[in-house]
Amino acid sequence: MSEKLFKILAWSTLAFIIFATVSPIGLRPHDVLPVNVDRALAFALLSCLFVVAYPRYFLISTAFIIASAFAIELLQYLQPTRHPEVRDALIKAAGAAFGLLAGWLINRYRTSRPM
Repeated sequence: MSEKLFKILAWSTLAFIIFATVSPIGLRPHDVLPVNVDRALAFALLSCLFVVAYPRYFLISTAFIIASAFAIELLQYLQPTRHPEVRDALIKAAGAAFGLLAGWLINRYRTSRPM
């Protein structure tokens, strides 16, 4: 897949996560997995997509995604039916760490194999 497609997927995933996190509780998508697993997996996917989409900007992607985990959690203060918690942001950041590692490994594989 092209970097352009990964960029579209990364930004679309971020938009969906923001919607799911900040929307009123009644509009929030239903969780299939336990809530904390869902949070961690969402940020793992998000960070992996950003690292693959922007392979030359690993450190910037890392800082952006980790900061996003906390910033998006803080956005819940805008919605009276939501309750932001530091623990939730830490779970998101931990999931992001796994995604960052996965994205880094994918990029390493992509650059090492002959085309």
